[in-house]
Amino acid sequence: MSVSSVVKILTFMRIAYLECFSGVSGDMFLGALIDAGVPPRLLEETVAALDVGARLEISQVVRSGISATKVDVWVDGEKDLPREEYWAKQNVARAPSLANSHHEHEHGHHRNHEHPHDHEHTAGAEVSRAGAPASHEHAHVHGRGLKEIREIIDKTAISDTARKTAVAIFEALGTAESTIHGTSIEQVHFHEVGAVDAMVDIVCAAVGAEALGVDEMVCSPLNVGGGSVKCAHGTFPVPAPATVELLKDAPVYSSGVQAELVTPTGAAIVKTLARRFAAFPEMKIEKSGYGAGTRDFPGLPNVVRLTIGEAASTLASKTASETVTVLEANLDDLNPQVFGYVMDRLLAEGALDVFGIPVQMKKNRPGMLLTVLCKPEDAATLTQLIFTETTTLGVRRRDEVRQTLARRWENVSTQWGEVRIKIASMNGTVTNYAPEYEDCRRIAAEFHVPLKTVMQEASQQYLEKGKKP
Repeated sequence: MSVSSVVKILTFMRIAYLECFSGVSGDMFLGALIDAGVPPRLLEETVAALDVGARLEISQVVRSGISATKVDVWVDGEKDLPREEYWAKQNVARAPSLANSHHEHEHGHHRNHEHPHDHEHTAGAEVSRAGAPASHEHAHVHGRGLKEIREIIDKTAISDTARKTAVAIFEALGTAESTIHGTSIEQVHFHEVGAVDAMVDIVCAAVGAEALGVDEMVCSPLNVGGGSVKCAHGTFPVPAPATVELLKDAPVYSSGVQAELVTPTGAAIVKTLARRFAAFPEMKIEKSGYGAGTRDFPGLPNVVRLTIGEAASTLASKTASETVTVLEANLDDLNPQVFGYVMDRLLAEGALDVFGIPVQMKKNRPGMLLTVLCKPEDAATLTQLIFTETTTLGVRRRDEVRQTLARRWENVSTQWGEVRIKIASMNGTVTNYAPEYEDCRRIAAEFHVPLKTVMQEASQQYLEKGKKP
Protein backbone atom coordinates (compact mmCIF):
# COMPACT_ATOMS: atom_id res chain seq x y z
CA MET A 1 0.00 0.00 0.00
CA SER A 2 1.43 3.39 -0.96
CA VAL A 3 1.99 6.19 1.54
CA SER A 4 -0.65 8.39 -0.15
CA SER A 5 -3.34 5.72 0.14
CA VAL A 6 -2.47 5.19 3.79
CA VAL A 7 -2.82 8.93 4.44
CA LYS A 8 -6.18 8.98 2.69
CA ILE A 9 -7.52 6.19 4.86
CA LEU A 10 -6.28 7.92 7.97
CA THR A 11 -7.48 11.41 7.15
CA PHE A 12 -10.91 11.23 5.47
CA MET A 13 -14.31 10.00 6.56
CA ARG A 14 -17.94 10.58 5.68
CA ILE A 15 -19.92 12.50 8.30
CA ALA A 16 -23.40 13.89 8.90
CA TYR A 17 -23.78 17.31 10.54
CA LEU A 18 -27.07 18.01 12.34
CA GLU A 19 -27.91 21.71 12.77
CA CYS A 20 -30.44 22.37 15.52
CA PHE A 21 -30.81 26.15 15.13
CA SER A 22 -34.55 25.69 15.69
CA GLY A 23 -34.27 22.78 18.09
CA VAL A 24 -34.92 19.14 17.29
CA SER A 25 -37.67 16.57 17.80
CA GLY A 26 -38.32 13.05 16.61
CA ASP A 27 -40.50 13.98 13.64
CA MET A 28 -38.12 16.74 12.53
CA PHE A 29 -35.20 14.30 12.56
CA LEU A 30 -37.10 11.78 10.43
CA GLY A 31 -38.01 14.51 7.95
CA ALA A 32 -34.35 15.53 7.65
CA LEU A 33 -33.30 11.92 7.06
CA ILE A 34 -35.76 11.54 4.18
CA ASP A 35 -34.90 14.96 2.72
CA ALA A 36 -31.21 13.99 2.82
CA GLY A 37 -31.80 10.83 0.80
CA VAL A 38 -32.98 8.03 3.10
CA PRO A 39 -35.67 6.19 1.08
CA PRO A 40 -39.17 6.83 2.48
CA ARG A 41 -39.98 3.20 1.76
CA LEU A 42 -37.31 2.09 4.25
CA LEU A 43 -38.99 3.97 7.09
CA GLU A 44 -42.46 2.87 5.97
CA GLU A 45 -41.30 -0.75 5.99
CA THR A 46 -39.81 -0.21 9.45
CA VAL A 47 -43.15 1.06 10.76
CA ALA A 48 -44.89 -1.96 9.22
CA ALA A 49 -42.34 -4.27 10.86
CA LEU A 50 -43.13 -2.76 14.27
CA ASP A 51 -46.72 -3.97 13.76
CA VAL A 52 -48.24 -1.47 16.20
CA GLY A 53 -51.06 -0.06 14.07
CA ALA A 54 -49.19 3.01 12.82
CA ARG A 55 -48.37 4.56 9.48
CA LEU A 56 -46.35 7.52 8.23
CA GLU A 57 -47.64 10.55 6.36
CA ILE A 58 -44.82 12.25 4.45
CA SER A 59 -45.30 15.65 2.82
CA GLN A 60 -43.44 18.74 1.63
CA VAL A 61 -44.04 21.99 3.50
CA VAL A 62 -42.49 25.46 3.61
CA ARG A 63 -41.13 26.98 6.82
CA SER A 64 -40.07 30.65 6.58
CA GLY A 65 -39.36 30.20 2.88
CA ILE A 66 -37.47 26.90 3.23
CA SER A 67 -38.89 23.75 1.65
CA ALA A 68 -38.69 20.83 4.06
CA THR A 69 -40.00 17.31 4.56
CA LYS A 70 -42.71 16.87 7.19
CA VAL A 71 -43.32 13.46 8.79
CA ASP A 72 -46.51 12.77 10.73
CA VAL A 73 -47.38 9.54 12.53
CA TRP A 74 -50.95 8.26 12.34
CA VAL A 75 -52.12 5.76 14.94
CA ASP A 76 -55.49 4.05 14.62
CA GLY A 77 -56.58 6.70 12.11
CA GLU A 78 -55.66 9.62 14.38
CA LYS A 79 -52.82 12.10 13.81
CA ASP A 80 -50.85 13.50 16.72
CA LEU A 81 -51.72 16.87 18.18
CA PRO A 82 -49.18 19.51 19.20
CA ARG A 83 -48.77 19.55 22.97
CA GLU A 84 -50.18 23.10 23.21
CA GLU A 85 -53.31 22.15 21.27
CA TYR A 86 -53.82 19.03 23.31
CA TRP A 87 -53.68 20.76 26.66
CA ALA A 88 -55.87 23.62 25.42
CA LYS A 89 -58.64 21.07 24.90
CA GLN A 90 -58.31 19.60 28.36
CA ASN A 91 -60.97 21.18 30.58
CA VAL A 92 -61.09 18.54 33.27
CA ALA A 93 -58.68 17.93 36.13
CA ARG A 94 -56.35 14.99 35.96
CA ALA A 95 -57.35 11.99 38.08
CA PRO A 96 -55.45 11.53 41.39
CA SER A 97 -54.42 8.01 40.41
CA LEU A 98 -52.30 9.30 37.53
CA ALA A 99 -50.99 12.26 39.53
CA ASN A 100 -49.81 9.91 42.28
CA SER A 101 -47.98 7.62 39.85
CA HIS A 102 -44.66 9.33 40.31
CA HIS A 103 -42.83 6.88 38.06
CA GLU A 104 -45.00 7.43 34.98
CA HIS A 105 -43.85 10.37 32.92
CA GLU A 106 -44.74 12.43 29.89
CA HIS A 107 -42.25 13.17 27.15
CA GLY A 108 -42.77 15.60 24.27
CA HIS A 109 -41.32 13.56 21.46
CA HIS A 110 -42.83 15.55 18.59
CA ARG A 111 -41.80 19.13 19.21
CA ASN A 112 -44.85 21.28 18.43
CA HIS A 113 -46.35 18.04 17.20
CA GLU A 114 -46.90 15.81 20.15
CA HIS A 115 -49.54 13.32 21.20
CA PRO A 116 -49.19 13.18 24.98
CA HIS A 117 -51.11 9.91 25.43
CA ASP A 118 -52.08 11.04 28.92
CA HIS A 119 -55.34 9.25 29.73
CA GLU A 120 -57.63 9.91 32.63
CA HIS A 121 -58.47 6.95 34.83
CA THR A 122 -62.09 6.89 36.02
CA ALA A 123 -63.58 4.05 38.06
CA GLY A 124 -60.73 1.79 36.98
CA ALA A 125 -61.41 2.25 33.26
CA GLU A 126 -58.90 3.91 30.95
CA VAL A 127 -60.44 6.92 29.21
CA SER A 128 -59.17 8.28 25.92
CA ARG A 129 -58.53 11.94 25.04
CA ALA A 130 -62.09 12.26 23.75
CA GLY A 131 -63.47 10.95 27.03
CA ALA A 132 -64.65 7.60 25.64
CA PRO A 133 -63.27 4.26 26.85
CA ALA A 134 -60.04 3.54 25.03
CA SER A 135 -59.70 0.47 22.86
CA HIS A 136 -57.68 -2.45 24.17
CA GLU A 137 -54.97 -1.83 21.62
CA HIS A 138 -54.72 1.85 22.44
CA ALA A 139 -54.70 1.16 26.15
CA HIS A 140 -51.89 -1.32 25.68
CA VAL A 141 -49.50 1.34 24.41
CA HIS A 142 -50.07 3.44 27.55
CA GLY A 143 -47.62 3.19 30.42
CA ARG A 144 -45.09 0.77 28.95
CA GLY A 145 -42.02 -0.16 30.93
CA LEU A 146 -38.55 -0.37 29.46
CA LYS A 147 -38.64 -4.18 29.52
CA GLU A 148 -41.75 -4.29 27.32
CA ILE A 149 -40.30 -1.70 24.95
CA ARG A 150 -37.11 -3.76 24.57
CA GLU A 151 -39.19 -6.85 23.79
CA ILE A 152 -41.14 -5.06 21.05
CA ILE A 153 -37.97 -3.70 19.44
CA ASP A 154 -36.20 -7.07 19.70
CA LYS A 155 -39.00 -8.68 17.68
CA THR A 156 -38.85 -6.06 14.92
CA ALA A 157 -37.18 -7.13 11.66
CA ILE A 158 -34.38 -4.55 11.57
CA SER A 159 -30.59 -4.86 11.74
CA ASP A 160 -28.89 -5.63 15.04
CA THR A 161 -27.15 -2.25 14.94
CA ALA A 162 -30.41 -0.33 14.50
CA ARG A 163 -32.06 -2.45 17.19
CA LYS A 164 -29.31 -1.66 19.70
CA THR A 165 -29.45 2.04 18.79
CA ALA A 166 -33.21 2.22 19.30
CA VAL A 167 -32.96 0.53 22.70
CA ALA A 168 -30.11 2.88 23.66
CA ILE A 169 -32.30 5.92 22.88
CA PHE A 170 -35.06 4.60 25.13
CA GLU A 171 -32.52 3.79 27.83
CA ALA A 172 -31.21 7.36 27.65
CA LEU A 173 -34.74 8.63 28.26
CA GLY A 174 -35.29 6.17 31.08
CA THR A 175 -32.01 7.11 32.74
CA ALA A 176 -32.92 10.80 32.62
CA GLU A 177 -36.34 10.18 34.18
CA SER A 178 -35.01 7.85 36.86
CA THR A 179 -32.44 10.47 37.83
CA ILE A 180 -35.06 13.22 38.04
CA HIS A 181 -37.49 11.19 40.10
CA GLY A 182 -35.03 9.24 42.23
CA THR A 183 -36.03 5.77 41.08
CA SER A 184 -34.47 2.93 39.06
CA ILE A 185 -34.63 2.83 35.28
CA GLU A 186 -36.64 -0.40 35.33
CA GLN A 187 -39.31 1.27 37.47
CA VAL A 188 -39.83 4.06 34.97
CA HIS A 189 -43.00 3.68 32.89
CA PHE A 190 -43.37 5.83 29.82
CA HIS A 191 -46.52 7.59 28.72
CA GLU A 192 -45.69 9.56 25.59
CA VAL A 193 -42.34 7.89 25.04
CA GLY A 194 -43.83 4.41 25.34
CA ALA A 195 -46.65 5.29 22.96
CA VAL A 196 -46.83 4.06 19.41
CA ASP A 197 -45.89 7.34 17.72
CA ALA A 198 -42.76 7.79 19.85
CA MET A 199 -41.74 4.18 19.22
CA VAL A 200 -42.07 4.89 15.51
CA ASP A 201 -39.91 8.02 15.86
CA ILE A 202 -37.14 6.28 17.77
CA VAL A 203 -36.93 3.05 15.78
CA CYS A 204 -37.14 4.90 12.44
CA ALA A 205 -34.43 7.31 13.64
CA ALA A 206 -32.13 4.36 14.38
CA VAL A 207 -32.83 2.66 11.03
CA GLY A 208 -32.57 5.90 9.04
CA ALA A 209 -29.34 7.00 10.69
CA GLU A 210 -27.77 3.65 9.83
CA ALA A 211 -28.98 3.97 6.22
CA LEU A 212 -27.08 7.25 5.82
CA GLY A 213 -23.89 5.20 5.69
CA VAL A 214 -21.82 7.80 7.53
CA ASP A 215 -18.88 7.15 9.82
CA GLU A 216 -19.85 9.82 12.34
CA MET A 217 -22.68 12.20 13.23
CA VAL A 218 -21.79 15.61 14.64
CA CYS A 219 -24.32 18.01 16.17
CA SER A 220 -24.42 21.79 16.48
CA PRO A 221 -25.24 23.64 19.71
CA LEU A 222 -28.97 23.29 20.37
CA ASN A 223 -31.50 26.11 20.49
CA VAL A 224 -33.76 24.97 23.33
CA GLY A 225 -36.34 27.77 23.10
CA GLY A 226 -37.94 29.51 26.08
CA GLY A 227 -41.10 30.16 28.03
CA SER A 228 -42.93 27.28 29.67
CA VAL A 229 -44.55 24.03 28.67
CA LYS A 230 -47.50 22.12 30.13
CA CYS A 231 -46.69 18.53 31.08
CA ALA A 232 -48.51 15.72 32.83
CA HIS A 233 -47.39 16.95 36.25
CA GLY A 234 -47.87 20.68 35.69
CA THR A 235 -46.24 23.63 33.97
CA PHE A 236 -42.45 23.67 33.70
CA PRO A 237 -39.94 26.12 32.27
CA VAL A 238 -38.38 25.29 28.91
CA PRO A 239 -36.34 23.16 28.51
CA ALA A 240 -38.30 20.46 30.33
CA PRO A 241 -36.55 18.59 33.20
CA ALA A 242 -35.90 15.45 31.16
CA THR A 243 -34.41 17.54 28.33
CA VAL A 244 -32.07 19.30 30.75
CA GLU A 245 -30.88 15.97 32.13
CA LEU A 246 -30.34 14.50 28.66
CA LEU A 247 -28.37 17.49 27.41
CA LYS A 248 -25.78 17.53 30.18
CA ASP A 249 -22.37 18.37 28.68
CA ALA A 250 -24.02 19.50 25.41
CA PRO A 251 -23.78 23.17 24.29
CA VAL A 252 -27.23 24.80 24.43
CA TYR A 253 -28.68 28.32 24.08
CA SER A 254 -31.97 30.15 23.62
CA SER A 255 -32.73 32.46 20.71
CA GLY A 256 -35.64 33.96 22.63
CA VAL A 257 -38.46 32.07 20.91
CA GLN A 258 -41.10 31.37 23.55
CA ALA A 259 -41.72 27.73 22.72
CA GLU A 260 -40.28 24.29 23.49
CA LEU A 261 -37.79 23.69 20.66
CA VAL A 262 -35.95 20.60 21.93
CA THR A 263 -38.10 17.73 23.19
CA PRO A 264 -36.88 14.89 25.40
CA THR A 265 -37.12 12.44 22.51
CA GLY A 266 -35.20 14.81 20.23
CA ALA A 267 -32.57 15.24 22.93
CA ALA A 268 -32.29 11.47 23.44
CA ILE A 269 -31.82 10.90 19.70
CA VAL A 270 -29.06 13.49 19.55
CA LYS A 271 -27.41 12.22 22.74
CA THR A 272 -27.29 8.68 21.35
CA LEU A 273 -26.41 9.29 17.70
CA ALA A 274 -24.08 12.31 17.85
CA ARG A 275 -20.49 11.51 18.68
CA ARG A 276 -19.64 15.12 19.50
CA PHE A 277 -20.91 18.72 19.43
CA ALA A 278 -19.14 21.33 17.32
CA ALA A 279 -19.53 24.23 14.92
CA PHE A 280 -19.96 23.43 11.23
CA PRO A 281 -16.98 21.18 10.48
CA GLU A 282 -14.65 21.46 7.53
CA MET A 283 -16.05 19.13 4.88
CA LYS A 284 -16.76 18.63 1.21
CA ILE A 285 -20.58 18.84 1.08
CA GLU A 286 -22.40 16.13 -0.86
CA LYS A 287 -26.05 16.84 0.02
CA SER A 288 -28.33 18.23 2.71
CA GLY A 289 -31.89 17.81 3.91
CA TYR A 290 -34.43 19.73 6.00
CA GLY A 291 -36.95 18.25 8.43
CA ALA A 292 -39.92 20.42 9.46
CA GLY A 293 -41.77 20.93 12.71
CA THR A 294 -45.47 21.75 12.75
CA ARG A 295 -45.50 25.48 13.49
CA ASP A 296 -44.10 28.29 11.34
CA PHE A 297 -42.28 30.79 13.55
CA PRO A 298 -41.91 34.36 12.22
CA GLY A 299 -38.30 34.96 11.26
CA LEU A 300 -37.06 31.51 12.35
CA PRO A 301 -37.31 28.51 10.00
CA ASN A 302 -38.85 25.75 12.11
CA VAL A 303 -36.59 23.07 10.62
CA VAL A 304 -33.56 20.97 11.43
CA ARG A 305 -30.86 20.61 8.74
CA LEU A 306 -28.80 17.49 8.06
CA THR A 307 -25.70 17.93 5.89
CA ILE A 308 -23.72 14.98 4.53
CA GLY A 309 -20.13 15.27 3.34
CA GLU A 310 -16.51 14.18 3.51
CA ALA A 311 -14.76 15.38 6.63
CA ALA A 312 -11.44 17.17 6.88
CA SER A 313 -8.28 15.34 7.95
CA THR A 314 -8.13 16.67 11.52
CA LEU A 315 -11.55 15.21 12.29
CA ALA A 316 -10.84 11.82 10.82
CA SER A 317 -7.47 11.44 12.49
CA LYS A 318 -9.08 11.89 15.90
CA THR A 319 -12.07 9.61 15.47
CA ALA A 320 -11.09 6.79 13.10
CA SER A 321 -8.54 5.16 15.40
CA GLU A 322 -8.53 3.40 18.75
CA THR A 323 -6.00 2.06 21.23
CA VAL A 324 -5.80 -1.71 21.66
CA THR A 325 -3.62 -3.81 23.92
CA VAL A 326 -1.50 -6.64 22.47
CA LEU A 327 -0.72 -9.60 24.71
CA GLU A 328 1.88 -12.18 23.60
CA ALA A 329 3.27 -15.39 25.02
CA ASN A 330 5.67 -18.02 23.60
CA LEU A 331 4.51 -21.60 24.18
CA ASP A 332 6.76 -24.61 23.50
CA ASP A 333 5.42 -27.24 25.90
CA LEU A 334 1.63 -26.86 25.63
CA ASN A 335 -0.64 -29.65 24.40
CA PRO A 336 -2.02 -28.52 20.99
CA GLN A 337 -5.52 -29.55 22.09
CA VAL A 338 -5.27 -27.14 25.01
CA PHE A 339 -4.14 -24.33 22.69
CA GLY A 340 -7.46 -24.45 20.80
CA TYR A 341 -9.37 -24.41 24.08
CA VAL A 342 -7.41 -21.38 25.29
CA MET A 343 -8.23 -19.46 22.09
CA ASP A 344 -11.95 -20.13 22.58
CA ARG A 345 -11.79 -19.05 26.23
CA LEU A 346 -10.00 -15.81 25.40
CA LEU A 347 -12.58 -14.89 22.75
CA ALA A 348 -15.43 -15.75 25.10
CA GLU A 349 -13.91 -13.46 27.76
CA GLY A 350 -13.87 -10.43 25.45
CA ALA A 351 -10.70 -10.63 23.33
CA LEU A 352 -11.04 -8.75 20.04
CA ASP A 353 -8.91 -11.30 18.21
CA VAL A 354 -6.72 -14.32 19.05
CA PHE A 355 -4.26 -16.11 16.78
CA GLY A 356 -1.26 -18.41 16.89
CA ILE A 357 1.90 -18.46 14.76
CA PRO A 358 4.31 -21.44 14.59
CA VAL A 359 7.78 -20.39 15.78
CA GLN A 360 11.15 -22.07 16.34
CA MET A 361 12.23 -21.42 19.91
CA LYS A 362 15.41 -21.92 21.94
CA LYS A 363 17.13 -25.32 21.78
CA ASN A 364 15.42 -25.65 18.37
CA ARG A 365 12.11 -26.58 19.96
CA PRO A 366 8.99 -25.94 17.82
CA GLY A 367 6.44 -23.76 19.56
CA MET A 368 3.54 -21.33 19.10
CA LEU A 369 3.37 -17.57 19.50
CA LEU A 370 0.02 -16.75 21.11
CA THR A 371 -1.17 -13.23 20.30
CA VAL A 372 -4.25 -11.58 21.80
CA LEU A 373 -5.79 -8.22 20.83
CA CYS A 374 -8.06 -6.70 23.44
CA LYS A 375 -9.42 -3.50 24.94
CA PRO A 376 -6.97 -2.00 27.45
CA GLU A 377 -9.48 -2.44 30.28
CA ASP A 378 -9.69 -6.21 29.58
CA ALA A 379 -5.92 -6.80 29.50
CA ALA A 380 -5.50 -7.74 33.17
CA THR A 381 -8.31 -10.33 33.09
CA LEU A 382 -7.05 -11.93 29.87
CA THR A 383 -3.45 -11.99 31.14
CA GLN A 384 -4.61 -13.89 34.21
CA LEU A 385 -6.47 -16.35 31.96
CA ILE A 386 -3.30 -16.97 29.89
CA PHE A 387 -1.30 -17.71 33.04
CA THR A 388 -4.03 -20.01 34.35
CA GLU A 389 -4.71 -21.99 31.18
CA THR A 390 -1.27 -22.23 29.55
CA THR A 391 2.26 -23.21 30.57
CA THR A 392 3.84 -19.82 29.91
CA LEU A 393 5.92 -18.08 32.58
CA GLY A 394 5.55 -14.60 31.10
CA VAL A 395 3.16 -12.46 29.05
CA ARG A 396 4.35 -9.44 27.08
CA ARG A 397 2.05 -6.42 26.85
CA ARG A 398 2.03 -3.30 24.72
CA ASP A 399 -0.51 -0.72 23.53
CA GLU A 400 -0.92 0.02 19.83
CA VAL A 401 -3.17 2.26 17.73
CA ARG A 402 -5.30 0.62 15.07
CA GLN A 403 -7.27 2.24 12.26
CA THR A 404 -10.70 0.78 11.54
CA LEU A 405 -13.27 1.03 8.78
CA ALA A 406 -16.90 1.79 9.59
CA ARG A 407 -18.84 -1.44 9.98
CA ARG A 408 -22.54 -2.28 9.96
CA TRP A 409 -24.89 -5.25 9.51
CA GLU A 410 -27.68 -5.95 7.05
CA ASN A 411 -30.01 -8.93 6.89
CA VAL A 412 -30.69 -10.81 3.66
CA SER A 413 -33.21 -13.58 3.02
CA THR A 414 -32.11 -16.89 1.57
CA GLN A 415 -34.31 -19.87 0.76
CA TRP A 416 -33.29 -21.34 4.13
CA GLY A 417 -33.69 -18.24 6.30
CA GLU A 418 -32.14 -14.93 7.33
CA VAL A 419 -28.37 -14.36 7.12
CA ARG A 420 -26.52 -11.32 8.44
CA ILE A 421 -24.05 -9.58 6.13
CA LYS A 422 -21.14 -7.69 7.68
CA ILE A 423 -20.36 -4.59 5.61
CA ALA A 424 -17.25 -2.39 5.85
CA SER A 425 -17.15 1.05 4.27
CA MET A 426 -14.74 3.94 3.76
CA ASN A 427 -16.00 7.46 3.08
CA GLY A 428 -19.48 5.99 2.61
CA THR A 429 -18.32 3.53 -0.05
CA VAL A 430 -18.57 -0.20 0.62
CA THR A 431 -15.13 -1.79 0.54
CA ASN A 432 -15.86 -5.29 1.89
CA TYR A 433 -18.83 -7.49 2.71
CA ALA A 434 -19.13 -11.04 4.00
CA PRO A 435 -21.91 -13.35 5.22
CA GLU A 436 -21.84 -14.04 8.96
CA TYR A 437 -20.19 -17.45 9.37
CA GLU A 438 -22.26 -18.57 12.36
CA ASP A 439 -25.55 -17.88 10.51
CA CYS A 440 -24.37 -19.82 7.47
CA ARG A 441 -22.98 -22.69 9.57
CA ARG A 442 -26.28 -23.04 11.44
CA ILE A 443 -28.29 -23.14 8.20
CA ALA A 444 -25.89 -25.61 6.57
CA ALA A 445 -26.17 -27.98 9.53
CA GLU A 446 -29.94 -27.63 9.86
CA PHE A 447 -30.81 -28.10 6.19
CA HIS A 448 -27.88 -30.38 5.22
CA VAL A 449 -26.69 -27.92 2.58
CA PRO A 450 -23.00 -27.32 1.77
CA LEU A 451 -21.70 -24.39 3.76
CA LYS A 452 -20.16 -22.78 0.67
CA THR A 453 -23.56 -22.91 -1.08
CA VAL A 454 -25.24 -21.01 1.75
CA MET A 455 -22.48 -18.40 1.81
CA GLN A 456 -22.64 -17.96 -1.96
CA GLU A 457 -26.40 -17.45 -1.96
CA ALA A 458 -26.22 -14.98 0.94
CA SER A 459 -23.61 -12.93 -0.94
CA GLN A 460 -25.72 -13.03 -4.11
CA GLN A 461 -28.82 -11.89 -2.23
CA TYR A 462 -26.87 -8.95 -0.79
CA LEU A 463 -25.69 -7.91 -4.25
CA GLU A 464 -29.20 -8.20 -5.67
CA LYS A 465 -30.59 -6.19 -2.75
CA GLY A 466 -28.17 -3.38 -3.56
CA LYS A 467 -29.42 -3.22 -7.17
CA LYS A 468 -33.04 -2.66 -6.18
CA PRO A 469 -34.23 0.95 -6.36
